[in-house]
Amino acid sequence: MKKIVFTGGSSRFVKVFRKLNNKDYLFFYPSRKKLNIENIKSIKQYFSKIKPDYLIHCAALSRPMNIHEKNIIKSIDTNIIGTSNVVKTCKLFNTKIIYFSTNYVYEGKKGNYKETDPVLPINKYAISKLGGECAVQLYENSLILRICMTEKPFIHKKAFKDVEMNFMFQEDLAKNLTKIIDEKGIINVGGKKQTVFNFAKTFNKKIKSISARKLFNKNYPTKQSMNVDKFKSCIKNIK
Repeated sequence: MKKIVFTGGSSRFVKVFRKLNNKDYLFFYPSRKKLNIENIKSIKQYFSKIKPDYLIHCAALSRPMNIHEKNIIKSIDTNIIGTSNVVKTCKLFNTKIIYFSTNYVYEGKKGNYKETDPVLPINKYAISKLGGECAVQLYENSLILRICMTEKPFIHKKAFKDVEMNFMFQEDLAKNLTKIIDEKGIINVGGKKQTVFNFAKTFNKKIKSISARKLFNKNYPTKQSMNVDKFKSCIKNIK
């Protein structure tokens, strides 16, 4: 059986994925102590023992978003240098890397972004993830997933009525992830295009609507949706 290693073994997504009990591969979920992406020696030592066929790179500094404003050193060390360390090790061991990126790398002003469209990150978190993408794209045996997903149930009491996205739940990607790991290049990953409020109210009728442009400013990017046709084509049975 082929071996798949996850970075970020204690992350929210990985916890969801592990519940599926997929028996088609051998999965490994090392702790940060066993595989520290900020320490390339640590990664190489772990790879030498496991010799993985795939590395699914979920480990990242993400929330709260403003941490990337307050601590750019940590943002760089984890999301850019850490990803670069992972890519260099994957190259050394000829391991396929699947990198979890974000829909926020797009400008968010026109919507329906295709994988071939120009990128212009909308915040510092997205800049750090695009920095990781740059390293991944240097390595041909790679797949970048630009993902728009959230926890289930939707954790917020309010949702934006004027921001279009492609939210899907983590469970929706988890059940389809192994179907796409042999793809290469870049794939936009998400559900149907709709406002965040419309997505959330499907599962919580009591959720309240708020305006991103009123909360932030009139220039806030509200057309953040992606074209997910490539993703649909890969998994065939997305709803």
